Amino acid sequence: MSLVLTQEQEILQRTARELVQSRAPMKRLRTYRDTKDPDGFSRELWAEMARLGWLGIVVPEAYGGSGLGWRDLMVVMEELGRTLVTEPFTGTVLLATTAIVLGGTEAQKQAHLPAVAAGQRLLALAYQEPRGRYDWRHVETRAERAGGGWKLTGEKAHVLDGHVADFLLVSARTGGEPGDAHGISCFLVRRDAPGVGVERMWRVDGRGAAAVRFDGVTVSADAVLGGEGQGEPLLARTLDRATIALSAEMLGGMAACFEMTLDYLKTRKQFGVPIGSFQALKHRAARLFVEIELARSMVMAAHQALDEDADDQRVARLAGAAKARCSDAFVLAGNEGVQMHGGIGMTDEHDVGFFLKRARAAEIQFGDATFHRERIASIDGY
Repeated sequence: MSLVLTQEQEILQRTARELVQSRAPMKRLRTYRDTKDPDGFSRELWAEMARLGWLGIVVPEAYGGSGLGWRDLMVVMEELGRTLVTEPFTGTVLLATTAIVLGGTEAQKQAHLPAVAAGQRLLALAYQEPRGRYDWRHVETRAERAGGGWKLTGEKAHVLDGHVADFLLVSARTGGEPGDAHGISCFLVRRDAPGVGVERMWRVDGRGAAAVRFDGVTVSADAVLGGEGQGEPLLARTLDRATIALSAEMLGGMAACFEMTLDYLKTRKQFGVPIGSFQALKHRAARLFVEIELARSMVMAAHQALDEDADDQRVARLAGAAKARCSDAFVLAGNEGVQMHGGIGMTDEHDVGFFLKRARAAEIQFGDATFHRERIASIDGY
């Protein structure tokens, strides 16, 4: 496995870093939070990302995408993580678009993918439910046949970017009971369809989300994605890929937090010397460096497996390993960053606290470290 970027990926990395540092500085987080901005991101920056081809990196060229690879997406996600960019990449690109690429019909792909790649459509995946925790099989929302289509009733929680999505990709039961792998179907639903209720949620990390209710929402038969009753494997494959991409964003966040902490250790003085010269702080910084590099290796391995079209079991194991490693390392980076900054690290005026908030939220997104380690053990037969 190659642990270095290609020349093209290095160019992409420089371009992404220059854009996010100039157009998406971390001070935006305070502005969006304090003003209760209804979107929570810049639509102008989103359009610029589309122009650069970022929104269609893993979308085939036949549908207006860039047709690149997952390691190219990894490069962009890492840079987005370095300034905690709040644009709706997770809901639109990592989740819903991935699901359409994996399971959409030709008509569905033609209808949605070009618009997403052009920055003209926002999507969200509504799969989590109030009593479901990390289990995508825990689906209580029901879909019943109504005429030639379907009628959806239920509620979804923590729908990432659901407050701005034009379309929601919704998991619902067409058979079976909550927790069953069979009987889950996925439906494409307009957010403004009659019966859809969206409540904006404000997350601690500044990202946008929504609670969504479906009160007898009717959709046509061609709204089913991946076939009736075929939603579970589609959700599993989609979430594994989104988890891998999220780990790249987490890698960028922990790296930036570590760099910020190192700069402080080199400049803050006590007893006439930089505090970074103290042996105890050197040891803590060294441990953090090692943890981040281990995380980087796992993230790169997971993305390379996707580019190699690895089988689903291998992808699931690597997704779990990367997420578990990144969850532990990012939380450690956030905790150490705040502690080694001392009193100023506890204030809202200093940026290091935003990394800790993002680490805590990302840690439980798509399952925490314990969930993924248990899933890997189950895959391996333990």
